Amino acid sequence: MTLSKIAVVPAVHGLGGMVSFQGRFITGLEQRGITVTRDLSDPDVQAALIIGGTRQVGSLLAARRRGVNMVQRLNGMNWLHRVQPTPVQAFVRSELNNWLLAFIRRSIVHRIVYQSQFSHWWWDNRFGNLSKPISVVYNAVDLSVYRPSDTDLPPRDVIRILVMEGHMGDFYSSGLQTGIELARQLHLLAGIPVELVVAGNVPVRLQQQTAREEGIHVRYQGVVPPEKVPALTHEVHMLFSADLNAACPNSVVESLACGLPVIAFDTGALKEMVPETAGAVVPYGSNYWRLEPPDVQTLAAAARCIFEENPRYRAGARQAALAQFGLESMLDGYLAALEPQ
Repeated sequence: MTLSKIAVVPAVHGLGGMVSFQGRFITGLEQRGITVTRDLSDPDVQAALIIGGTRQVGSLLAARRRGVNMVQRLNGMNWLHRVQPTPVQAFVRSELNNWLLAFIRRSIVHRIVYQSQFSHWWWDNRFGNLSKPISVVYNAVDLSVYRPSDTDLPPRDVIRILVMEGHMGDFYSSGLQTGIELARQLHLLAGIPVELVVAGNVPVRLQQQTAREEGIHVRYQGVVPPEKVPALTHEVHMLFSADLNAACPNSVVESLACGLPVIAFDTGALKEMVPETAGAVVPYGSNYWRLEPPDVQTLAAAARCIFEENPRYRAGARQAALAQFGLESMLDGYLAALEPQ
């Protein structure tokens, strides 16, 4: 059966990976002549993709009874609330969200698409292995839009490191602090100025707490529109992927596609996404599941190598993206799962 109409739920807004994925996925489907709707009750819907979870459980069950092929896209799950001081309401909300996703995974969908092998392992480890078809499909970008520059290259008298996350407040502020410590140690190691370029939503109070030291500069860019991301990657030497246990961070995919090397700690899916030719994924040095302090010194040493051999790593980054992060391959993977069996 050829797919002609697919329901995609829920509608997600704001910042973050789900929003980026949703936009690229829907645009790609429409370019292939497939109609997308939000209405699970539409009688012409042949398959439904649930991005994470939705409270429309009754609508999901009704669609399943009508014979709609139900597919769930899963990344990671809430976990920081279990290791950081968290208000009771926020703790309960995080747990309920995990439970909702797990219920849909276990009891409603026919098939699951995980964003990475790490994501697959995490869900199986926490909520059990399921006897239903699964696949792993990485996030992707349009490689003709996200691409290296033929002319623009970063300067050699300063090391520029990009940190690009949707939100860097509250639970996620530790990644920013690690980035600042990385800049500090890299400056001591390399002996030249280090600039940390921060793209994302950072609360003003955190910006004001930034240490001001000689040889280190933190430049806050705010939220960068998608169309300006390639130009930003051309100004810097590497991306520091700050999120811990990320299932498949879009910032890494976008950076590699633009020929920007990636440095990160070995948590989440980073090791399977960034080959040695495209950057450096180093041991965390302690228990990251408990948010123990990381080994920033080793990360700084890796960053220095990436800076010193930047052209070689930039070429490797682009090759890594060409190998596994193309938009058409991602669409093929999801359509294979959505195709009624």
